[in-house]
Amino acid sequence: MPILNVKVSAKKSPEMTTSISGLLMDLTTRILKKKPEVTSIAIDYVDPEDWLIGGKSLAELGKKTIYFDIKITDETNTKAEKVEYIHAAFDGFSQLLGDLHEVSYVYVQDVRATAYGYGGKTQEYRYHI
Repeated sequence: MPILNVKVSAKKSPEMTTSISGLLMDLTTRILKKKPEVTSIAIDYVDPEDWLIGGKSLAELGKKTIYFDIKITDETNTKAEKVEYIHAAFDGFSQLLGDLHEVSYVYVQDVRATAYGYGGKTQEYRYHI
């Protein structure tokens, strides 16, 4: 039941949204073993003039970047799975966007099962039924 909040320095288009969501759904399902039917992805597009790294805009640097966080239930994935996921996400966005800046972040948040849920029920509740 992960939720992904994505920021990307790319021009908004239905094709880009489809590509980003497809990439993330594939990685989240394949590597983290999350169910696609309860995976949510929200994408925000940021103008390269408005995204700065080291005090310079991405437009000045001629680079692209991303930041996304994914919230997953604590203790449902190993360190190795999270490492593989972060690596594959960086590679996937590099292929999708082109010249990806090294300062592109992926944040896998392990959230306590008692503090996280959907449909009005916590993950802890779902674990016990």
